[in-house]
Amino acid sequence: MDAPKVDSKQFLDGLQEEMQTYLRSVIEAVNDAPDGEWITGSEEQVRDLSAEFRKRVFEQAVQQRIDAAEAAFSPSGRNDCRSGHTADSDSSAEEQGAAVDSHADDQRSH
Repeated sequence: MDAPKVDSKQFLDGLQEEMQTYLRSVIEAVNDAPDGEWITGSEEQVRDLSAEFRKRVFEQAVQQRIDAAEAAFSPSGRNDCRSGHTADSDSSAEEQGAAVDSHADDQRSH
């Protein structure tokens, strides 16, 4: 079974504030560069900002995918598709792995 996908709108909404901060930082770097040196005066700073933003975006994308997969995982280990049992079925002691009667010499009865 494939892990659930992350909704792109949810992903974009979650990064909206960080994206705006990144874009503000880019224009500030360009604006702060000396006249006549807009490219050379801001290129390295913008490259570093972009690398850090790219890293955070990718980390966030992977984390949201992990979160979606974990949310879909059944912590009880009961999965109707895999076990063949339904969540509301009665379980016998045998299905639950109940202890088998043993004798004083730790031998199972026949």
